[in-house]
Amino acid sequence: MVRVNGPWTHRDVSANGIRLHVAELGDGPLVLLLHGFPEFWWSWRHQLTALADAGYRAVAVDLRGYGDSDKPPRGYDGFTLAGDIAGLVRALGDQRAHLVGHAWGGMLAWTVGAIHPRVVASVSALAAPHPLALRRAVWRTPRSYGYVFRFQLPMYPERWLTRENAVTVARLLHAWSGPKWRVAPEFDEVIRRNRQAMLVPGVAHSAMEYYRWAMRSQLRSDGRRFVDAVDRRLSVPVLQLHGALDPVIREQTALASKQWLGAGSEFRSLPEVGHFLNQEVPHTTSRILTEFIGRN
Repeated sequence: MVRVNGPWTHRDVSANGIRLHVAELGDGPLVLLLHGFPEFWWSWRHQLTALADAGYRAVAVDLRGYGDSDKPPRGYDGFTLAGDIAGLVRALGDQRAHLVGHAWGGMLAWTVGAIHPRVVASVSALAAPHPLALRRAVWRTPRSYGYVFRFQLPMYPERWLTRENAVTVARLLHAWSGPKWRVAPEFDEVIRRNRQAMLVPGVAHSAMEYYRWAMRSQLRSDGRRFVDAVDRRLSVPVLQLHGALDPVIREQTALASKQWLGAGSEFRSLPEVGHFLNQEVPHTTSRILTEFIGRN
């Protein structure tokens, strides 16, 4: 159901003790694409072809717990998730990769850049501030991130996500998108495929575990260790790409990531675009990514 046909090749890769499903296309320097919530690898379909055409080996992965990747009962902490990506780079046969992440995937790219810098050539974070910048924003303006707190409840969020054939996913995609994409011809297919992907057994629970660890760990020792591990300036350049109409992550929160940026970093804001910029304006996003990666 989630192995959508296309010019790419699907395969399974063992990394960090689990099996990760990837779709890959092209040859050249490795670009690893990390999706956000509530999506799966397919959100990068446009970038897979664009990056391959530009001379890169583009690989989109289903993160731990999503799509056709393994869904273990634990391992949704920042350290383990970063280990998944670092292990995947090596398992794909490369020493370094350009990491491109959207939302959760973007914050994971920041994390890998801090904890496993040797495997990272550059970081592109779409709709994704540094994890500590987001943490500060959540505590300063908790009402703006009410969904994060609701996701802490046991069982209810999973039922909420999957009820009526995952109608909640459709509502989230609609609410978080820019107005132009909502009327685009492909939007109905995007809704359909992401609803199906959320109904894969185990996905809804795994998706919530990301949020639960992020919040609950702040009161535990593993949370303090995570803060210490990522509270450092990256050694590689970072591209921050943000939709000006993003209702999920405010632009000012993304801009608050300055203290962790590596040399040669840049920030780009795209007008009339919401949270899903890699899908809302795929050609513009792909062009900016290709130009940035090509300089690094």
